[in-house]
Amino acid sequence: MKPATIIGILLILLGVVGFAVGGVTFSHEKKDVDVGPIQISHEQQKTMPISPALSTISLIAGVGLVVIGSKSSS
Repeated sequence: MKPATIIGILLILLGVVGFAVGGVTFSHEKKDVDVGPIQISHEQQKTMPISPALSTISLIAGVGLVVIGSKSSS
């Protein structure tokens, strides 16, 4: 397989996952009180949305690279 085809397939997968998931959620622990051996903290979750426009661009670029990769191998 040509490198362009492999990168194209990865971009297509990235675009599909972007549409399916819609965002990446991650959590981190935030300390509220830290007094000697006593610590009070809570877990905070944040979501980083993935733009549908970026997913669309990734999908289109992936299809283009797969087409270019298949034409150059013939």
